[in-house]
Amino acid sequence: MSVTGKLNEGMVALDEQQIVSIEQGDRLVVLARTLDTRSTQAREALEQAASEWAGFGKTYLGRALYRHHSVFKSQSDAPVWSHVEFVYFRDIVPSEAVDQLVHAPQPTGVDLLRAEILLTTPASFVFPRDWSGSSDRAGRKPSVEYLDVDPSYLRDYREIMRRYIGPAASKLVAMGKLGTFRTMETAAILFQAPSFVAKWNQIHLSEVDAEGFQGFGQELDAALREISPDGGFTRVFAELDRMRSIPRWTLNEAVLEADATVGEWSTAGVAK
Repeated sequence: MSVTGKLNEGMVALDEQQIVSIEQGDRLVVLARTLDTRSTQAREALEQAASEWAGFGKTYLGRALYRHHSVFKSQSDAPVWSHVEFVYFRDIVPSEAVDQLVHAPQPTGVDLLRAEILLTTPASFVFPRDWSGSSDRAGRKPSVEYLDVDPSYLRDYREIMRRYIGPAASKLVAMGKLGTFRTMETAAILFQAPSFVAKWNQIHLSEVDAEGFQGFGQELDAALREISPDGGFTRVFAELDRMRSIPRWTLNEAVLEADATVGEWSTAGVAK
């Protein structure tokens, strides 16, 4: 049975031409914030403010805010932050966005733990052309995977992502197994709270069916074998395992997904 037959039982498949892969050269830039709320009132204030936020100028593309639901994998018992936010821009993050989201005082009871600029990993930032969020899929939750790649292996890591993981993930997105597959790497840390000890230099975001979720092993292996028949998941991930660790992997609730324009922008060829 083909990988489509294995993975797409009961799902509506997309043609792979309907999948957009955003390259690093497309100049998609992301301002990511890791936040913690100390009370229900602070959480409600943060989430209400997110729904009212209008964006920043001509380079702004979209924004998504996620609330922590559960830990899928962790290397430490350090407390888990309550929210993570991704704000997408074309070419540059305007200074007024940094001033408002990073430098300005946060609402009462909201702590900014980390703010960083992310760039897309080549051929590994994948959107369906008709992306409109994950809220229409009951049981689907945003998965946020934090990775720490040894700097000496960054070039090799990017090549594996470009040649194997990104194309395999595109198949899973086309089959409806994942909502999107977005891999991003830290270009600059704008702020990190002195008490915040978590460390990473890569973030992977996707939307998964959370019930019984066991990671991407079986599904990704089937897709990888079409791309790399000589070993699939085991061979490719043996290479990755010597390059990086996964300090934390969380499942989240989507509070706001106003990011459809990211896929539309690339489809329209604005960055080409």
